[in-house]
Parts: sequence; C-alpha cells; structure tokens
Amino acid sequence: MAQFNLGNMYRTGEGVAQDFNEAVRWYGKAADQGDVRSMSLLGLLYIKGLGVVRDPQKAAHLFRKAADQGNAIAQYNLGVMY
Repeated sequence: MAQFNLGNMYRTGEGVAQDFNEAVRWYGKAADQGDVRSMSLLGLLYIKGLGVVRDPQKAAHLFRKAADQGNAIAQYNLGVMY
C-alpha cells in the first residue's frame, strides 16, 4: 500500500515534485508484490510513455494481469487497446 501511495504521489506531484521515473519505480515494486492498482497505473504509464519508453505490449501485459484479478479499470483499458 505504501509503495502504491508513493507511486501516486510521484505521478501526480502531490507532496513531492512530479517524477514519472519515480512513479514507475514505486508502482513496479508494488506490482511485483501483486498490487493490481499499481499494475493498472503502471500500464497507463507504459501506454503513454511517461517515465518509460512507450511500450504498448508491456502495457497490455500489465492490464491483462490486473484485469485477470478483477481490476475494472484494467479491464476497460485492455478493451480500449483492441
């Protein structure tokens, strides 16, 4: 939960300087531990190329992983990709 929150803070610039690289770092740590919200938001960063090289395949993989665990936003984003 703390890693997800840090990712959000760096993505939005809330309380810290906005830094997409740091957002990717913290969302990645949370996603590696199974946090589906982080998988979904990390997918958005990959689809937009924020803090990472734009990679739609990586985004789809993350969306699918989160969608398979019931994350509605990831399900929607995955559907939009097709």
